[in-house]
Amino acid sequence: MNQQTSFAQSEYARKKKTTRREKLLAQMEQVVPWARLVAVIAPYYPTGKRGRPPVGIERMLRLYFLAQWYALADEALEDALYDSQALRNFAGIDLGSEA
Repeated sequence: MNQQTSFAQSEYARKKKTTRREKLLAQMEQVVPWARLVAVIAPYYPTGKRGRPPVGIERMLRLYFLAQWYALADEALEDALYDSQALRNFAGIDLGSEA
């Protein structure tokens, strides 16, 4: 099923300039071996049999990387994700369809 894009996403897609942040994240998307890292972490990651269901491994890994690359604490990373479409795209977060 195709998801409808939000106004913010469509406006962001039409912008002309690529920022330094977008360039860095595009490079990291290519350089970091996401599948291999997920495979290493998967045996130790919570399965969600008890308590709240866990966030996906790759998304959580991407969030940890963002926090390290930009020297952000948890609350600062959350604020940055609300502020930056580039960070949300990198982490795979769509505010229009997720809580």
